[in-house]
Amino acid sequence: MLVMTACTPATSSDPTQPATATSQAKPSPQPTATSPELHAEGTAADNLPLFTEITSRVWSTEKRAEGRAYIDALVAAGFPRERMQVTEDETTVGNPVESLQFSVAWGDAECLVGQVGPSTGEPVTAVLPQLSEGRCLVGTTRSIDW
Repeated sequence: MLVMTACTPATSSDPTQPATATSQAKPSPQPTATSPELHAEGTAADNLPLFTEITSRVWSTEKRAEGRAYIDALVAAGFPRERMQVTEDETTVGNPVESLQFSVAWGDAECLVGQVGPSTGEPVTAVLPQLSEGRCLVGTTRSIDW
């Protein structure tokens, strides 16, 4: 047989007696985290926190498999569209890709690169060196013409 009892806090008006229950203290205010910001004159590493936050935000939506959603969100945050690349959303036979990649070339030597999809699990973001001609992604990418 299981017997349940209710516990009530014991209180004492004698301050020399230990309390048997935790007093209800007001929670101390938590420091508020500031959202990352775009640092137009900064390095790729300076902008990685914002790039990562945007990637995570889009990944948590129903548009997680759409390259355009990542590009549009990055543009809205101030990243330069003309410096971006994105891979296709679908394979050549019309299936969703296992890995979607997008990037922003930063300065003359670095790239912010994101990768999402079933093959990666959680989103991956990194600062990588630029390839030849200022490109960030290897292989064929789609036009960002919207």
